[in-house]
Amino acid sequence: MQLTVHPLTLELREPFALAVGRRTTTPAVCLELHHAGLVGYGEVALPPYLGWTQAEVCQALHRVQWPEPIHLLNLDRLLATATAAIGPLPPALAALDIALHDLFGKYLGQPLYALWGFDLSRIPPTSFTLSLMSPEAAREKAVQMAEYPVLKLKLGGDNDRALVTAVREVTDRPLSVDANQGWRDRSAALDFIGWLAEQHVLFVEQPFPVACVDDHAWLTERSPLPIIADEAVRTMADVVRAPEVYHGINVKLAKCGGLRAAHAMLTVARALGLKTLLGCMTETSCAISAATHVSPLADWVDLDGAALIANDPFEGARLVDGRMLPPVRPGIGACPVRPLAG
Repeated sequence: MQLTVHPLTLELREPFALAVGRRTTTPAVCLELHHAGLVGYGEVALPPYLGWTQAEVCQALHRVQWPEPIHLLNLDRLLATATAAIGPLPPALAALDIALHDLFGKYLGQPLYALWGFDLSRIPPTSFTLSLMSPEAAREKAVQMAEYPVLKLKLGGDNDRALVTAVREVTDRPLSVDANQGWRDRSAALDFIGWLAEQHVLFVEQPFPVACVDDHAWLTERSPLPIIADEAVRTMADVVRAPEVYHGINVKLAKCGGLRAAHAMLTVARALGLKTLLGCMTETSCAISAATHVSPLADWVDLDGAALIANDPFEGARLVDGRMLPPVRPGIGACPVRPLAG
């Protein structure tokens, strides 16, 4: 099995601002796995605030050596080999996991959702994210993105209420909000969430810094809206602890280590009574296409990442009637439309 790694710089269509920073590009790593005349594609995007770098991801991927003989149907063995070589670096494993699942589906001639027996009619509508911006810009963007049935507002700045008000002036579509750890005062947060409930907001993501466990638990106990963990959930252990602190979790392939982990975490979260959101980074149609295959397991979906990229080298999942649908091609269904070069 031959592995080729491609560090990429993803250029954003517009600056993307969060409570933790602003950027115009996102580092990423794409890869190709060649075996038995087939090619599996994988990807991970690496927004700097998560603390992972292209260099360490590439180095970890190059450490993987495959056992002989290679059997594509034995995903457990291949993923165990990859995990042992990569170590505790979820984004590197995520990229390789996606590529292995792509090869697996192509070897069997079926898209992943079909192999897993998922009903595509269960895929929730996806949201489109409005990053931190002026109320005037948010109002204009909400009108432009009319094809998306749900809007997600990045908050955590100085004009949170004005942003929500501006968007509500032009649309009655469902909203969600994501503070990206940007709030500090739990009493003020509870008052604001009470107002958000009146604005028909669906849920609130990661209000406080991850370390503020007591503040999150206090808010979850009192909030009229679901409080969803994002940065606080990366592993299965985080999922198991989440019911004590949050109403639900946001699962992203890049955070948790890929499709295998996402499938397991979404399943366990539901068994624990947690609400589930399947999210993404600002990433290409490769990773977005992969995520769509597990999206029937989620209560909410936020898979707009490829729509934010100006130089997407893949084609794949498509927005159809407000839902991101996986390609019907075998594997994850993503295909490069130009060479994968930096």
